[in-house]
Amino acid sequence: MPFFDFLSGEFIDVIHWVDDTRDTMVWRFERHSHAIKYGAKLTVREGQAAVFVHEGQIADVFMPGLYMLETNNMPVLTTLQHWDHGFRSPFKSEIYFVNTTRFNGLKWGTRNPVMLRDAEFGPLRLRAFGTYSVRVTDPARFMTEIVGTDGEFTMDEISFQIRNVIVQEFSRAVAGSGIPVLDMAANTGDLGRVIAERIAPTIAAYGLTLPELYVENISLPAAVEGALDKRTAMGMVGDLDRYTQYAAAEAMGTAAAQGGDSGMGAGIGAGLGMAMGNQMAQTGPWGGRPAPAAAAPVPPPPPTEHVWHIAENGQTTGPFSRASMGRMAQEGRLTRQSHVWTQGQDGWLQAEDVPELAQLFTVMPPPPPPPAD
Repeated sequence: MPFFDFLSGEFIDVIHWVDDTRDTMVWRFERHSHAIKYGAKLTVREGQAAVFVHEGQIADVFMPGLYMLETNNMPVLTTLQHWDHGFRSPFKSEIYFVNTTRFNGLKWGTRNPVMLRDAEFGPLRLRAFGTYSVRVTDPARFMTEIVGTDGEFTMDEISFQIRNVIVQEFSRAVAGSGIPVLDMAANTGDLGRVIAERIAPTIAAYGLTLPELYVENISLPAAVEGALDKRTAMGMVGDLDRYTQYAAAEAMGTAAAQGGDSGMGAGIGAGLGMAMGNQMAQTGPWGGRPAPAAAAPVPPPPPTEHVWHIAENGQTTGPFSRASMGRMAQEGRLTRQSHVWTQGQDGWLQAEDVPELAQLFTVMPPPPPPPAD
């Protein structure tokens, strides 16, 4: 076997890359001495790009498709020597596959708090975190600026740099936005878009773009959050004096219920009662405000005047007022034995059995007793 035939058989004639990882951005097609056979087939799949490097310089970039590595269909490679001579004069060539799909779910966050001045709370420190996605849009620039000669470049190798750029632009955007701290949660979408727009020129210099950037949370220091919680609670309480009195009364009841046989609960309840009494003596039962004037007593309603009906010889007459009944008594038309009835009375009664009417007959003496024998 001629020596050249042996070398031709050793040269690779099929070049492709199947990525089984989720974080590889660039992978170099490995071949001993980087020898590539003239007319070899190059397969570039969707979501990939192939960068052809000859003798240390980028010669061409292949987008998805099937290519025959020949000088007549590779205008950029026409300056390469000896392709049409079957590699009789060896040269070094390399092919780098670049992943052009999105890398999603990448996280960013502020390692140190961001200082800003809020119109309502004054100087504040806040932290933030979120997610972003990145994509290679210029494989040649990405190879030149970032990858170099790295045979397997992963997302972890550049994510730290991208996070630094995001945090820097986030600090500038938040400090210059003028958005109140209490309203930032409602403006995280706008902040994400502003940060992505400001980062775009810097990231483009790396051959990358950020299709998505999200601000998931903006948080204040624990001490500031505690103060805000107290402020919210005070706003919900309303009248603080009355709330204090109510809380003291509740504590007295709880202490009395938990007193047991030791008498401690009684002592606690007595102490709270004294404190509550002192507070009420200072502020009054109306929280320091003057007590409302006592309302004048309402007089009772006037008594209801009864009207009466009289039954005589199987017939009823009336109704008659008490004054009319008095005149009738004076005239003799109403006697003690007359049957009368008024509303609420249980049946007919003789006039002398009704206290209200019996008084009408005292103005005249009763009939004299019979003479003695």
